[in-house]
Amino acid sequence: MLVLAFDTATAAVTVALYEWSPGEGVRPRGSADGVDRRRHAELLTPAIADVMAEAGATPADLSAIAVGVGPGPYTGLRVGLVTARAMGETLRVPVHGVCTLDIIAWASKRTTPFAVATDARRKEVYWARYASFKERVTEPAVGRPADVPDGLPVIGEGAAIYADVLAASGASPEPLLPTAGALAELTVSRLSGAPGPELLPPDPLYLRRPDAREPGPRKKVTPA
Repeated sequence: MLVLAFDTATAAVTVALYEWSPGEGVRPRGSADGVDRRRHAELLTPAIADVMAEAGATPADLSAIAVGVGPGPYTGLRVGLVTARAMGETLRVPVHGVCTLDIIAWASKRTTPFAVATDARRKEVYWARYASFKERVTEPAVGRPADVPDGLPVIGEGAAIYADVLAASGASPEPLLPTAGALAELTVSRLSGAPGPELLPPDPLYLRRPDAREPGPRKKVTPA
């Protein structure tokens, strides 16, 4: 099983290719990670091509595609989802979505309760609570940093930005951003039957409306 994974729901543009086989388990074949809040569309496709070339693989070799579904800002998140859907349809392989907060949680490998918070802009965070890196216990939410429950370690970029509110007992906020390596590992683990966060359809988790609005009807002008 060869899984291509990528996420563009945060400032990260992250791509990875992982392979799973019954005898050898999960192993990475290639990865590329960058951080750029404004160039998701420019960076994603070349990064996918570079990772495939690094692994000596072709699109025809893929068994599945995994993509982060947010929550995240509208424009960046859409880039990854449109790319995943287009590739899945062209290659006729399944496309699996994973909550971006779950990807960060999975990478942490924490086995005691904690929360994940990412930057939602507007002085808000996207967040959720976890019993462990394999189990989310609340639905993803968006709100003020003060809305995240007190007393839990908080990881993710939101915890670093709002450390004055979200710091708990000096806990490190790492990992700050999702990695496609964690996304691929999570997806392969779930597809092989191991426990973990739910795989989702490749549909966006926006949690709030995009900033852009369709223009309303023009106001009538009364002749002078």
